[in-house]
Amino acid sequence: MRFSLLLACLSVLAVGCSSPTPAYDLVIQGGLVYDGSGGEPYVADIGLRGDSIAAIGQKLGAAERRIDARGMAVAPGFINMLSWANESLLIDGRAQSDLRQGVTLEVMGEGRSMGPLTPRMKQEMRQGQQELKYDIPWTTLGEYLTHLEDRGVAVNVASFVGNGTLRTHVIGYADRPATPREMEEMKSLLAHAMAEGAMGLSSSLLYSPSMHADTEELTELARVAADYDGMYVSHIRDEGDELFEAIGEFMSICRDAKVRSEIYHLKASGADNWWKMDSVIRWIDRVRDEGLPVTADMYTYNASSTGLHVQLPQWVRKEGIDEMLTRLDDPATRARVEEEIRFRNPPESILFVGFKNKDLRRYAGRRLDEVATERGVTPARAVIDLIREDRSRIQVVYFSMSEENIDRKIQQPWMSFCSDAGAYSAEGAFLAQSTHPRAYGSFIRVLGHFSRDKGLFPLEEGIRRLSALPAENLRLARRGHLKVGHFADIVVFDPAEVRDNATFADPHQYATGVRDVVVNGCLSLHNGEPTGNGCGRFVKGPGAAGSLAP
Repeated sequence: MRFSLLLACLSVLAVGCSSPTPAYDLVIQGGLVYDGSGGEPYVADIGLRGDSIAAIGQKLGAAERRIDARGMAVAPGFINMLSWANESLLIDGRAQSDLRQGVTLEVMGEGRSMGPLTPRMKQEMRQGQQELKYDIPWTTLGEYLTHLEDRGVAVNVASFVGNGTLRTHVIGYADRPATPREMEEMKSLLAHAMAEGAMGLSSSLLYSPSMHADTEELTELARVAADYDGMYVSHIRDEGDELFEAIGEFMSICRDAKVRSEIYHLKASGADNWWKMDSVIRWIDRVRDEGLPVTADMYTYNASSTGLHVQLPQWVRKEGIDEMLTRLDDPATRARVEEEIRFRNPPESILFVGFKNKDLRRYAGRRLDEVATERGVTPARAVIDLIREDRSRIQVVYFSMSEENIDRKIQQPWMSFCSDAGAYSAEGAFLAQSTHPRAYGSFIRVLGHFSRDKGLFPLEEGIRRLSALPAENLRLARRGHLKVGHFADIVVFDPAEVRDNATFADPHQYATGVRDVVVNGCLSLHNGEPTGNGCGRFVKGPGAAGSLAP
């Protein structure tokens, strides 16, 4: 019998009798597993087959490749709930500033999205490009996300549909209510994007044309998102003096549209408003106890970043940047604007980080009060002159929040995290401009600065709110946890060594301490360096046509 079996094996040696097929493509061996639930970690191997987790246990069998994770933490991939990687990924799909922090999913589309587009919108996008140059072969939002996947990106991608994009598509920048016909057209465009796989509807109500939508319009659109089990997420209308009114509007939209809702980068901006954060947190806790599905996200710094143009009166900027610049070219208008400017943030708290005009980049890293003094003008006049000379909104950092409020917010169990920034490489075209350090450190600070160093919450809770919480809020199938059958989005890091290195003076510095990142079963980061593998996918929302999505 044994001789016969030996002959049989020899006769079919070419088809595999000599060695069994490995059970796993990759085994992550002996790490301390934080599964995303917030529960106690445990030591285990994780076996991957294809794009998914095939087994979690002890001493898993043969594998094509093994990673020794002994002494390391192993967690689900982290989710960036507000990413502006939509352009940077077209230039460099490695997404290094986020990937090196353990981010495996970029969720884009704050108030405006990369589709749906008209020919005019495409032309405006081309004209607005600066150092980052790219083609625009897509029209719909789903086509854009598929384009990223086809090009090959290191991380997964998803997006909301911006109400500002819907308004631009149908109405333009006009400050007026939508007509019934226009409302139906926006709802149809939103429904199409939801069926393509969008996560929901977003708004950014500080900026034109998103700001022109009233509560009724937003509620009606949010109902469409809810029909597809999507979310409504908003940069609320005011984060300072009228914070309570803005949150009241947000809550009414959530309640009336019966939609899961999230507040983008929750904050109380300006020292006179810092006291409001405790009331806001109690408010959110109360409505959640009543069953209203409200959450929030934040970045982990006490400074925000947006355009210098928000210091201008709303009437001069309400119809978009181009119209604003045209108005500012008129001397009489400039005189009126200078007289009416009431700084939302003191000039000494405003740091310049991004100019279109190369001649003005000498001011990057300097404060508005310094620059105004050097130019021999008032801060208000400096704002107007610089915007005109740069022919852009000018990107700045505002030091407008308190560290105490950051600590309060970050401990809330319903708080997830974002960068509100692109996903950059510290090289090439990205170095032509400064940026906010949140682009390189917002997520790693949760694990290092706030959990390990300040002890504000255990590591397992920080990991839950970086992974499982946003995945559950977004209704993502098979993501956010380390479970058999889930997609293999996995981070291997050293809890003792994770730290942010980016500063406001020198923001283009990678975080350290994350060693390996797996995206859909594929190594995107290994031994701290990007592999160049482009295994990221278009992750679709729960209302995607045909199925619940990858």
